[in-house]
Amino acid sequence: MWQDKEIRFDVFYNQMQLRAGEMVVDKLDLIEDTKGNSGDNGRLIVTNLRILWHSLSLPRINLSIGFNTFVTINSKTVSTIKGGYTQALHILTSFRNSQYEFIFTNLDSKSTRHYTSVIGVYRAYTSSKIYREIKLRSGIINENRLTLLPHEKVQSSSPDVWNLSVEQGNVGTLIVTNIRLVWFADMNNQFNVSIPYLSIASVTIRNSKFGPTLVVLSDENNGGYILGFRINPIQKLNTLHKEINILVTAYNKSPIFGVDYTLEYQGPMEEEIHPERFNEIQDNQADISDVFGYYFFEGGFTQRKANFSNYLGLAIEDPREGSTLQNLWELVPST
Repeated sequence: MWQDKEIRFDVFYNQMQLRAGEMVVDKLDLIEDTKGNSGDNGRLIVTNLRILWHSLSLPRINLSIGFNTFVTINSKTVSTIKGGYTQALHILTSFRNSQYEFIFTNLDSKSTRHYTSVIGVYRAYTSSKIYREIKLRSGIINENRLTLLPHEKVQSSSPDVWNLSVEQGNVGTLIVTNIRLVWFADMNNQFNVSIPYLSIASVTIRNSKFGPTLVVLSDENNGGYILGFRINPIQKLNTLHKEINILVTAYNKSPIFGVDYTLEYQGPMEEEIHPERFNEIQDNQADISDVFGYYFFEGGFTQRKANFSNYLGLAIEDPREGSTLQNLWELVPST
């Protein structure tokens, strides 16, 4: 799953589509991508995993920004060229050892719809990491009972299960739900582990020095942990192995991400923009101008010195080193 973990620029239509479990929470029209596509009217789509922006005139120009890349987010009132005021959303992100800055401005100065849905959904995303990430020694057990998450149901509970993550092993209880596996020690409930199905790479039965063992391997995004559980008798081990694999398969087809947000206001939705209606030449992305550079964070919002430009006939900030006004205006380089 890349949607919440990556930033992608000018993606093809299929990558703008929602993945399984992803849903649209809100849509904001008349939104400008001020830093990268100033003057271009667009639409901002908020899902439970990311925000999407695309130009209304040319949907091939778009952004996909996963919530897991966010560093800071805030909105503020800014003045417009016409002398009025409108709302702007500032987002600082981090992805692949680079920082990117995005500024989205509402072109409708009369709109009462601000960016509360974006900020609210992002907060809901950060508070629901237990649905997507492995948690160790967390406060999920209260008086030997699992504190259930919203939408969570217990499928089975197995006592006398040994956790073999340490040399001597610890006996405890293994709980299987529709969202995750949970194990906690009988002697100390704070010694526990929560393994969401979204983080599981495989569940197998292997032979170890303790005998047949249920082995759970997490994916690389969750540290690549190898967790072993000894379950007796062997028939019960086989039953649990089959049950967990069935639940993991069912979960991957219809995952629950735990990002719940209710809109306080639901405005009228405009007609959907379907990029397949447009006849565009799908150029190789390597030939498109370097759009990444427009969004690189420069360490603050300070402006560079403004000078008169004969090329445009007005005063502008000096372009960054290595950039010219001509290549900033080009979508496909002339060379």
